[in-house]
Amino acid sequence: MYRLIFIFWGIAVFSVLILILWVLWDKGYESPRVRAGKEGEKEATEIIKRVLRENDILLTNVRIQYKEKETELDNVIINNRGVFIIEVKNYSGVLIGGENDYEWTKYKVSRGGNTYEKQVRNPIKQVKRQVYILSRFLKYYGINVWIDGYVLLLNRNGPVDSSLILESYEQINEAIHKRQQKEMNKKTVLAIKELLM
Repeated sequence: MYRLIFIFWGIAVFSVLILILWVLWDKGYESPRVRAGKEGEKEATEIIKRVLRENDILLTNVRIQYKEKETELDNVIINNRGVFIIEVKNYSGVLIGGENDYEWTKYKVSRGGNTYEKQVRNPIKQVKRQVYILSRFLKYYGINVWIDGYVLLLNRNGPVDSSLILESYEQINEAIHKRQQKEMNKKTVLAIKELLM
């Protein structure tokens, strides 16, 4: 008798778990980390939009490939001053690491007071790789322009003092509007836009 009840409850619990997993999968369940990253990217895009000028072009989530190298660019701004990649990171906690380190260490304290440590990829190295791939991609199509890459840390918790880390509206504006390079003509700006869309 107890065995039948146990089997019945086992089947019922298993069925409920399968139903829950099916509902989550059907609704496109995302892990909290993925969701936080997407929310951070949306927030960053809104911040960037506030500093854009009339002739600035903003493209988001641009996927490019050059030979065997592939990358996704969170934000690309194109204007007469150049091409600018802004990689967004929504890291919480304390970051420890150097500009040239392959990884940084992220320390986060939970609500219960426990400290967690996690290795994260150094976003400065990531954006430098993106600059390289985008540069090669554009050169393949006959466009030779200067590209700047930056990391926007939404929580202003950069572990290094670097000109490649942006943490404010003013720094974003300075990066994309104040650079003193040779200006691009409108034809080149539009050609780059077409290639990246």
